[in-house]
Amino acid sequence: MAESVVTTVPGGWAVLAGILLCGLAFFAVALDAALSARAQGTGGGWGAPLGRAARLLRQRRRSTVAADTLLWRIGGAGMLVGAFLMIAVIPLGEWTLADLDVGVVWFNTVDVMVWALVWLAGWGANSAHGLVGGYRFLAHGLAYELPLMFALVAPAIAAGSLAVGDVAAAQDGVWFVVWMPVAFLVFLIGVTGFSVWGPFAPALAADIGGGVLAELSGVDRLVLQAGRYLFLTAGAAFSVPLFLGGGAGPVLPGWAWVLVKTVAVLAVLVWLRRKLPLLRPDRFMEIGWMVLLPAAVVQDLVVSLVVVWKG
Repeated sequence: MAESVVTTVPGGWAVLAGILLCGLAFFAVALDAALSARAQGTGGGWGAPLGRAARLLRQRRRSTVAADTLLWRIGGAGMLVGAFLMIAVIPLGEWTLADLDVGVVWFNTVDVMVWALVWLAGWGANSAHGLVGGYRFLAHGLAYELPLMFALVAPAIAAGSLAVGDVAAAQDGVWFVVWMPVAFLVFLIGVTGFSVWGPFAPALAADIGGGVLAELSGVDRLVLQAGRYLFLTAGAAFSVPLFLGGGAGPVLPGWAWVLVKTVAVLAVLVWLRRKLPLLRPDRFMEIGWMVLLPAAVVQDLVVSLVVVWKG
């Protein structure tokens, strides 16, 4: 196992990390808007997100009868906090905010928090529509979370460490995505899941059943939507040290390669949103338990055998 050379930076650098996360998330929002405009043959595009954000900021907050306002808003605001907690363990080249010995577990812990946050956003409204969305998300979560956990195990086994810097350093010769493609694919499915993105959007609901966004308006709606994009961005960034060699690459410095790879993964996830159908929770539970989970377990077994053979 290669030795990690990650350096922990002072806490003040968290501001820069937050700015980078927000910048990448805005890229995702703008790209999504541009692809939507192109598909519909309408105007807008890259500048449309700013206009929509301005309209939501001016919009008056609605409230339902007997809503639990505190829990309702914790659900949305917690999405922002969770995404920032997630990037704390992601090395930007040779620098990181927190070089935890259990960085992979930290990531998984934060992504599980999304279960509670989306549920609170649906429950707090005291509305049947929001509650339907919350239940839909929990059903999806039951199907993607366990495969995601096993996908996170594969790089950790190969690196012999749960520290994110060690996992990135262990990819000196060959990136893990080359011989762990199943784990990489399952990981990306998990990222779209906890970001309530693409096939997992039924929890937001544009149909008659409603969803967690049904009763949200104004700043509350903007915060929850921003949290989704921030989680999508943080998940894409975490795939870089986990499967794509971290800051490894020619010519450019390590931090630049991390950003380039993150943008590439993020662009693919945004592009795939319109290429994949929405997944009903009951249908996806069959896929998750019958296909993704066994595939992830077999991937872990293969990685373990390779590690034993080498070691």
